Amino acid sequence: MSNPLEKFSEKVSGKTSRWVVLAVWAIAIAILTVLFPQVNGMDNQTGDDLPEYAEARQASELIAEKFPSDSGIPLLMVWNKEDGLTPEHLQQIQSLYAELDENPLTNQTTLPPFHQMPPEALFASVSENGKSIVTPVFFDAETNAETLKENLAVLSEKVEDITGNNAFEEKLDSDELTARFSGPVGISVDATDLFKSADFKLMTATVLLILVLLLVIYRSPILAVVPIIVVGIAYLVISPALGAFVEQGWITKDAQAIAIMLVLLFGAGTDYCLFLITRYRDILLDEENKFVALSKAFSQSAGAIFMSAATVMVGLATLALADYGAFQRFAVPFSFAVIIMGIAVLTVLPALLSLMGRFAFWPVVPRTEEGEKEFAAKKNKPVKTRKENHRFMRKIGRFATNKPWLVIIVTGVILIALALYSTQIKYSYDLLSSFPEDMQSREGFALIEENFTAGELAPVQVLVDTNGTDVDLTEQLAALPYVGIVKELRVSEVDANLQLYEIDLNKNPYDEAAMNDVRDLRKQLPTMLADAGIDNADDTYWVGGETANQVDTADVQKRDESIIQPVMIAIIGIILLVYLRAFFTTLQLMVTVVVSFFAALGAGWLILHNFFGADAIASSIPLYSFVFIIALGNDYNIFMISDIWKARKAGKSHKDAIVAGVAQTGAVITSAGLILAGTFAVLATLPIQLLVQFGVVTAIGVLLDTFIVRPLLVPAITTVLGRWTYWPGKLFKKQ
Repeated sequence: MSNPLEKFSEKVSGKTSRWVVLAVWAIAIAILTVLFPQVNGMDNQTGDDLPEYAEARQASELIAEKFPSDSGIPLLMVWNKEDGLTPEHLQQIQSLYAELDENPLTNQTTLPPFHQMPPEALFASVSENGKSIVTPVFFDAETNAETLKENLAVLSEKVEDITGNNAFEEKLDSDELTARFSGPVGISVDATDLFKSADFKLMTATVLLILVLLLVIYRSPILAVVPIIVVGIAYLVISPALGAFVEQGWITKDAQAIAIMLVLLFGAGTDYCLFLITRYRDILLDEENKFVALSKAFSQSAGAIFMSAATVMVGLATLALADYGAFQRFAVPFSFAVIIMGIAVLTVLPALLSLMGRFAFWPVVPRTEEGEKEFAAKKNKPVKTRKENHRFMRKIGRFATNKPWLVIIVTGVILIALALYSTQIKYSYDLLSSFPEDMQSREGFALIEENFTAGELAPVQVLVDTNGTDVDLTEQLAALPYVGIVKELRVSEVDANLQLYEIDLNKNPYDEAAMNDVRDLRKQLPTMLADAGIDNADDTYWVGGETANQVDTADVQKRDESIIQPVMIAIIGIILLVYLRAFFTTLQLMVTVVVSFFAALGAGWLILHNFFGADAIASSIPLYSFVFIIALGNDYNIFMISDIWKARKAGKSHKDAIVAGVAQTGAVITSAGLILAGTFAVLATLPIQLLVQFGVVTAIGVLLDTFIVRPLLVPAITTVLGRWTYWPGKLFKKQ
């Protein structure tokens, strides 16, 4: 009698129903594509990363509201002349601002009156070395990236008309006047362009890598294409569906999240396909009827595939608990994509395999012994001697079960040593450092950093509500040991009680030391305000600016890690416990995968720091990598342990069941791990350092899981646990 999974397999892969399944997917793709935009083609809408309670965000919003002269998103134009700016250069800049005043750019809001200043006044803004000046233009905060990009193109043309050369295209070491677009607008435009080109490169490189690996693994050109087709069909549903989510305002489009989602889809989707295809191939060696073989393969692997997809989906969904915007924006696209991919693998793949049958494996076609004899007779060739399946992995399983303590000690020392090295990691909270060095906005910031004092690069903003008290904190602020300059006090024209102090620190505002200075400043301000006679000091000041943003980012990310990591471990642990009904096995699987995460973090830092020359890694890497390594690592746990359970139920002894589980799943897990690690490693080819770092750390985590944890450490621990492996399940007493 067929079990439920075999019945479901018959429904999706039967002679008639397989066409129905493919037709349903085709109709869904057609409808979604017509009705909704592809998510990749939509504008980036990242919004604020910091939550509303973050002090730096509150300061920014209050300044925008109460000091309207600063309202809007600033574009910084960084002008530079290596042998010094002349009055003629400043007059050209003034001519540009006069033109912008007369013919504003699209969504231009505020324009400093540089064109109305006497040249001497403008010269006061030039750097001390006389080489550079920074001039801003403000745009409406709702302006999309495409409009901003068009504005930059118009600005370039205006500058060329005025100066006779395009300063924005001149090389920085040129003898001519050079300029660069930077600031939030420049960064936004550069980031959008970077991710647009990255998406195509990423998809192309990922598809080619998977094709090559599948050709090597299966030696079948047809089968190499099948997983790509399945993933492609799923993606053609996922992309417009996510586009609909964005249109409805349910999620915001984050180019970085979509780029990583592509890798996840191709890596995890191909892995799920491999688990079913490999089982199908093995059964075809003993079963002549392809439909029966497919039903058996489906019933033996579908449960594990579904549980794996569900585990990854739930694990990634925990990112929704984050307060940090970038983490939140990953949750829905990732979780939705994984569950749709799982459904595609369990429906589209069986339909395709039933259409192709054994032909899918050509030219290395799996046949039964009888079928092999008939084929040999037809071709007038000798019958091939069938080799034992999974011989190498069976030896690995025997080694792990025969010498479990040796395996535990050696692998444990390696993993723990790498995990301890992760304590040496230095983190960066500066988004711009993730961009290529030759990008416009980064070159602009480099010019500012080179030609102006360190603190001028990003002033600290102190906003004070005096509650009607006559006070000036300039002297107290200037007396702080880390303060270089306190600029002239500004009072809001909207609310006379609000004062704005801009402070240049005496060090690089992006350094960790500057972040500590801002933390100290926040501690000092209540005392300063109390001394000045202002009551309720905790609610009457705000510290903002780039350095304060970094401080709040660090604090919010630490908060998110402290919540998401234990919640994710608990949820996945519960899922495994319900599925396996074995407490100690669940515990050891979670412990080993967590240790492998920290080991991956340490190994990643070892490689990034010593071979990639990274001085620090992006602060978001630990949580991103944790979510992926823990969720995807448990994929392999589920497949291997499921086979150990099946072998145990079939009557094998504890050790023999472990060996059988390792042998049956070892090759496919190794293949899947190589593909998954390879797809994440593709991120290292992109010019975006955050994605490079994420790709390297996650790929290492997958490889550690594939070659150390799964085939060696877990089987060894399972051997040592003995019958407690199954407690309190039904297999507890059966030895």
